[in-house]
Amino acid sequence: MYALKNKVQLIGNLGNNPEVKATVNGKKMARFSIATSETYKNANGERVTETQWHNLVAWGKVADIVGKYLEKGREVAIEGKLIHRQYEDKNGQKQYITEVQVQELLLLSGGQKNAMD
Repeated sequence: MYALKNKVQLIGNLGNNPEVKATVNGKKMARFSIATSETYKNANGERVTETQWHNLVAWGKVADIVGKYLEKGREVAIEGKLIHRQYEDKNGQKQYITEVQVQELLLLSGGQKNAMD
């Protein structure tokens, strides 16, 4: 049960192409976002779709995979953990962000890149 303390699983589509770069230490990092959607019927019987956007970050080998195979529109399944952090923006204001640190990645349907390349 210890592995379940901070675990996130999402299936969604990339909102844009990932941003991949290396840190000053040379470690590879990828940032991207995915959208997840849920559909339900409201009290009037109308079908409603709600979309949530999730910020994701991947490091090391997972970042390599993200950079090589993911592109806007691609459907992926991810597993990771929630990370909360803060930073100061260029105006000196504290900013808070929550993102998912990707630990596992599964390529699903869609996208033009072939995982066999």
